[in-house]
Amino acid sequence: MNPQNQTDDTVMLPPGPVPTAPVPFAPELALGLLRDMLRIRRLEEKCAELYGAGQIRGFLHLYIGEEAVAAGAMRALSADDTVVATYREHGQALLRGVSMRAIMAEMFGKQEGCSRGRGGSMHLFDAQSRFFGGNAIVGGGLPLSVGLALADRMQGIHRVTACFFGDGAVAEGAFHESMNLAALWQLPVLFCCENNLYAMGTALPRSESQTDLCLKAASYRIASRAVDGMDVVATHQAALEAVDAVRGAQRPFFLEFQAYRFRAHSMFDPDLYRDKAEIEHWKEHGPIHTYTARLKTQALLSEEQFLALDAEVGREVDDAVAYADAGHWEPVADLLRDVHTPAGGSSS
Repeated sequence: MNPQNQTDDTVMLPPGPVPTAPVPFAPELALGLLRDMLRIRRLEEKCAELYGAGQIRGFLHLYIGEEAVAAGAMRALSADDTVVATYREHGQALLRGVSMRAIMAEMFGKQEGCSRGRGGSMHLFDAQSRFFGGNAIVGGGLPLSVGLALADRMQGIHRVTACFFGDGAVAEGAFHESMNLAALWQLPVLFCCENNLYAMGTALPRSESQTDLCLKAASYRIASRAVDGMDVVATHQAALEAVDAVRGAQRPFFLEFQAYRFRAHSMFDPDLYRDKAEIEHWKEHGPIHTYTARLKTQALLSEEQFLALDAEVGREVDDAVAYADAGHWEPVADLLRDVHTPAGGSSS
């Protein structure tokens, strides 16, 4: 976030006005982006509800407010591309193709989950859709992404590796090491920084002397761009251009999504580090209702259509909860499976 978008007392402000321009996409894509964001939002709201009821345990980091980032970026990638994410990864996993049933079962700790119930919220994983986490370590996915891209290069495979991480990861050594190696080796990594301005709970200008994160990428001679992460039109257009650049030149690109999370860092976070008025101001830029308003203005969406779509998504969420609730706990006899390899060979 550029310095002009913050006040002296570190109140963080949106990067620009509420988007109102016409949506330049065909109706199928335009409505598809709305559906993507609604699926994420309703899934996250249900997870918060179930966490309060004790049905989901452990850590839970919600994506509410940042839906436009995942919706815009994931549709820019091909099915063969690779995705690595953070512990706030439910949205990316869902839009990558991991079923809501498998995600919810994983939240419940059931063996029908995408990680057999062993990973939970922070460790969603699905090799079939090339979704390689979910990583609980801040910045932990960055070196993994460089390694995956290097492996593709060595095998002569042309694909993009998209790595999602937060602004807090920019302060980690792994960020600088990964950017440096990706630049040195000219690897096709799309670095997607989801800058929600607070990392865990510290405002960006209190933790970074240089708050223009694109300049950090420029220091490694990596092309970069910042975009309004609350505007799904802007995120999708920027992601398309960035993916094309990485795929065409087979070299890294840094894309900063300037976004905001409406909920606290995690369900354990009392959220005392920011003013409630600031949150409400950002909600005026909420990606779902501002985009819905644009679609209605263009007659691409009616209120009846919106309600029908929302109801459809609600049924998907209810089905996922029922599936997870009916799932099975891992048998005690399997608890040591994959913990270590038996002397005779593979444990799988």
